[in-house]
Amino acid sequence: MPTVRRIAYQGEPGANSHIVCQEHYPDWEALACASFEDVFAAVEGGEADLAMIPIDNSIAGRVADIHHFLPASTLYIVGEHFLRIRFHLMAVPGADLSTIRTVHSHVHALGQCRRIIREHGLSPQISGDTAGAAREVAEAGDPTQAAISPPLAAGIYGLEVLAEDVEDEEHNTTRFVVLSRDAKPAEQGSGPLVTTFVFNVRNLPAALYKALGGFATNGVNMTKLESYMVDGHFTATQFLAEVEGHPDDPPLQRALEELAFFTTEVKLIGTYPADAFRAE
Repeated sequence: MPTVRRIAYQGEPGANSHIVCQEHYPDWEALACASFEDVFAAVEGGEADLAMIPIDNSIAGRVADIHHFLPASTLYIVGEHFLRIRFHLMAVPGADLSTIRTVHSHVHALGQCRRIIREHGLSPQISGDTAGAAREVAEAGDPTQAAISPPLAAGIYGLEVLAEDVEDEEHNTTRFVVLSRDAKPAEQGSGPLVTTFVFNVRNLPAALYKALGGFATNGVNMTKLESYMVDGHFTATQFLAEVEGHPDDPPLQRALEELAFFTTEVKLIGTYPADAFRAE
């Protein structure tokens, strides 16, 4: 019997992270975890081979918890995927738009679906998870309750879809990264690549400006730069950055060498294929 390969995600079955796992790893067992910390622990401890983690959303911005865990983690990014976020309004069989009075979902999903909530005069109720909201509505069996959840959740929890694609913005998209225990950098020249790394700048005047200068002078495109406090100190700052290219490409290689002069630590987190969504 072949060994079952597992990919961990945060949330309940039917969550958007579960959808991405099914789309890109259809032959793998998707392992639901209660928290992001549990997802990281599942991969680090060998319970799962990979993790599927949301890192940015086009409306809500960065996923704060991930940007806390990622720099300190021992895991590496080996891929990325973008998912167009879709939400359906769903309820127990027999319910319809005239019977529902409350709508349950994660606070971000409720905020991203204000139009339908307002149109039907629904009372929003916050749940811990979008898919969990569907489960809670199914368990309650109350035709006055509805959930705003991903399409997959309706089939899993036996709910009927009352309205499709109820999100306010069509561009609502989440970027996910795939994490592994092993560094598996993509081969140089294998296509458009992204390199993610973290670094700490020295506590010197204009240190960040000087640290990033090498990327500009070498023509390296930086697509992300996020800052963090280190150990609660206002003077010690860590940055997570993403650039286009492979560390062995001469321009990026020179830029990273120059970065080292103005930092106390540079840690490569992964070099992986750029998702085709970036070119759209």
